[in-house]
Amino acid sequence: MNLNQKDDSTMEGSYRSYANFPEDELPRPSTTASTFDAVRVPEEGPSSDSPTASVHSNAEPSQPRRDREQLYRKIRGILAYFILGLCNNYGYVVMLTAASDIIGMGEGSDLVSTIRNCAQISTGTILLADILPALLVKLVLPFLPFVVHIRVAICVGVTTAGYLVVGFSNSIGVSILGVVLISFCSGLGEVTYLQYSANYEKSVLSAWGSGSGGAGVIGAVSYSLLNAVGMQRTLLIMLTIPAITSLAFWLLLPKPLPPRESTEAEAEQPADQVKLENEELSLRRKIYLIPGLMKYMIPFGLIYLFEYFINQGTFELIKFPDASISVESQYRWMQVMYQVGVFVSRSSVAILHIKQTWILAVLQGINVIIFTTDAIYYYIPNIYIVLALVLWEGLLGGAAYVNTYYRISNEVKNPAARQFSMAINGFADSTGIALAGVFAIMAHNAICTMPLPP
Repeated sequence: MNLNQKDDSTMEGSYRSYANFPEDELPRPSTTASTFDAVRVPEEGPSSDSPTASVHSNAEPSQPRRDREQLYRKIRGILAYFILGLCNNYGYVVMLTAASDIIGMGEGSDLVSTIRNCAQISTGTILLADILPALLVKLVLPFLPFVVHIRVAICVGVTTAGYLVVGFSNSIGVSILGVVLISFCSGLGEVTYLQYSANYEKSVLSAWGSGSGGAGVIGAVSYSLLNAVGMQRTLLIMLTIPAITSLAFWLLLPKPLPPRESTEAEAEQPADQVKLENEELSLRRKIYLIPGLMKYMIPFGLIYLFEYFINQGTFELIKFPDASISVESQYRWMQVMYQVGVFVSRSSVAILHIKQTWILAVLQGINVIIFTTDAIYYYIPNIYIVLALVLWEGLLGGAAYVNTYYRISNEVKNPAARQFSMAINGFADSTGIALAGVFAIMAHNAICTMPLPP
């Protein structure tokens, strides 16, 4: 016992003596191996073989690994939005391309005017059936809860039904019902996917623009080429489109990151600011935002009014009997050239940004004058000149679409406000298109009663 007490007191004295040393004069451990050396953790950190290193490696991925994951997510998002844009607009384009054929189903030889060889019903009728349901959806949907998976499921199911109705129809009335179903889903999908894009990088907007523009080319060309096997078989083949939509949304598109992980910049924001940005906008706040969005919506709506009046009000009246393209096919190939222009310009936002979109509206208004006067007086001598003008018209329309949404994505900073702005802006183009359908019917009826030019 005495020995133990002595040892304890000796050790206690040693600790007191060490405690009195200045920090820089403390005795250093011996260079010879000791018990303390055996358990001391190396300064370089844990070795790659140690369990601790494995835990840290799994918990905090290295920067190269994070970069690869982000790149993979970005590529998946771009591909998914390209496919979604293509599939969403495909049916809408096919219905407009087939408008002349749908109108001709019950026409026979009935004409408004034997002099101008006009169809009894304007293709503007199909345009109205193809846009009014979408207009209603775009007006109401931004103010409703955002339940994305239910919306996409409705799109897939109703689009399938629309193709079947038009494909098996034997009358104009039933065909128009199918067009209405497809139009409803086109509007529902556009609003939903553009709202959802607020959860991803801005590059998905360019992909959406390219995909929706590509839908015009692919839809118009595929219908024009497949039409040789009959409209029914053509539309049944197109039932693959809703299936592709399902795969792109639920399998290819990555899930949005939690708000706190979405950007590094957000992590540095005050907590109250992050909460404000992530909260749902009230109805009153949404209505309050609308006047400030008019600078985007008015030029956007005018451009679509002008171009769809041209497409559905004048294309069917501009005919070249002696051209290498048959008169029956000229309307379809004008639609194809228009969609080519749309596709090219919608894919250009990555390299060309146009802020003054009102200029595009003015240029499109000039096109209205050119096409309308040619439909009356037939002064353009060659169909290829008309096709070049149609291409130019499509370039203006596509540029207006993608640059308007690009501006909104950059200029509206609050994420919740940006999501709403993306959705409500679609109401402008649908309003313009609906008005174009009305004016196209009026123009068709007026021009068809005019005498031929001398």
